[in-house]
Amino acid sequence: MTEPDLQTAPPGQPTRRRRLPLRQSITARLVLMSAASALLIFAVAGVVLYTVLKGELLRHERDALFTTLNDISYQIERAGNTERWGRVQMKLSALSQADQHVSFWIASDDPRFTYGDLSRLTPSAITHDDGKSVARLHLPGRRFPLHIMTRTLPAFEERPEVRVTVGVDGEPYFEMRRTFLLATTISSLLGIVLAVISSYWIARAGLAPLRRMSVRAQSFSPRKLSARMPVEALPEELSVLADAFNGALERIEQAYTQLEAFNADVAHELRTPLANLIGETQVALARERSAGEFKDVLQSNLEELDRIRSIVNDMLFLARSDQGEAATARVPARVAAEVQKTADFFEFVLDDAGMGITVAGDTQATATMETALFKRALTNLIQNAIQHSPQGAMLRIDISAGEEMVRVAVTNPGPAIDEQHLPRLFDRFYRVDSARQDINGSHGHGLGLAIVKAVARMHGGRAFASSGGGHNTIGFTIARQ
Repeated sequence: MTEPDLQTAPPGQPTRRRRLPLRQSITARLVLMSAASALLIFAVAGVVLYTVLKGELLRHERDALFTTLNDISYQIERAGNTERWGRVQMKLSALSQADQHVSFWIASDDPRFTYGDLSRLTPSAITHDDGKSVARLHLPGRRFPLHIMTRTLPAFEERPEVRVTVGVDGEPYFEMRRTFLLATTISSLLGIVLAVISSYWIARAGLAPLRRMSVRAQSFSPRKLSARMPVEALPEELSVLADAFNGALERIEQAYTQLEAFNADVAHELRTPLANLIGETQVALARERSAGEFKDVLQSNLEELDRIRSIVNDMLFLARSDQGEAATARVPARVAAEVQKTADFFEFVLDDAGMGITVAGDTQATATMETALFKRALTNLIQNAIQHSPQGAMLRIDISAGEEMVRVAVTNPGPAIDEQHLPRLFDRFYRVDSARQDINGSHGHGLGLAIVKAVARMHGGRAFASSGGGHNTIGFTIARQ
């Protein structure tokens, strides 16, 4: 069984669930990993135990051969005549009958001092006769070889030198190893099955909070953007995910709210010029007009259309900035020179308003900039300062340079801006005054400072604003390189 996933359904229909492929199911992957781990553990443990058991059985077999050979050798060493040798043969026969898995052979140059069917004892099987080494002897009719140990005893009285061989059938030891291997295999398979079942149950229980999160997430909608994922009852690992998810929801809520406000502001900004266009056109068509009157109407309409075009162009510029567009046509320039050129452009406007403007600070500072964008941002700052300054005010442009940034700030006298408004001055269509009108009676479309922020970001800097002491300062920074 795999973890369910959500599949998008048409509007108005409930969300469908689809089964994920096995490789995509967390539960299935956990079960497979547990099964693989159990298989590896049981396999390694089985191999180790089997190797240890085999070594112990071989040691036990060698010890048994060595002990039996010592006992027989002790009897043979004292059998120096045929009478005693007969007693040795009787004892060997009794031992062979008592344990069918043990065999004895004694070879010598004197046929009287021999024992067993020596024709079955091939010389090639006896590689050592030190009484310590174990060799294999394959006999016809036996499934398993005999494990033999041989020792040569010196002559004693009538008995010549003899070679004593003791053999033990390997079948019992092999059967013991086979039984152990079979039992280990069966228990390992049962252990793997139990590991799979338990890991599946553990995975399902462990992923239950994740499934509850999924069900909770399905209840979110644009009408419930304020809802959040509960974090308190979640495990530590999932609480991090829930916090990140809630952070994403908060950002989406803010973006959605800003989008709604943006749509309302766009409608408001476009409604006025469109209403003017429609009204003036309707008035012009209400009765017969002269060519001059129609020209005046068209001139007025052209001004309104130019205002609409300006709004649309600014919105397109901000959209490109939001998509990460950077200033690409950047060239080294002296900041004070570009500031002075822009300030000179406002000479007549400032004269009409009885205002003045000064440039101060680091006049030798340089930066790599796209001059057109730099002038556009500075133009918006100067226009904003003129619109919000009283008649006869003196404006000041300050330039300061750091190791990495150049700071340009425009300061003008005027009413203090409340702290709550300062962070939002660079939002689109945001105005401090609800009437959307500045103290000089002029009217902008509310995108000027947003463009300043965009230009600063495109140059690796930021926009800033401060207010106090009867002066307002708004500016931006750009990277020097």
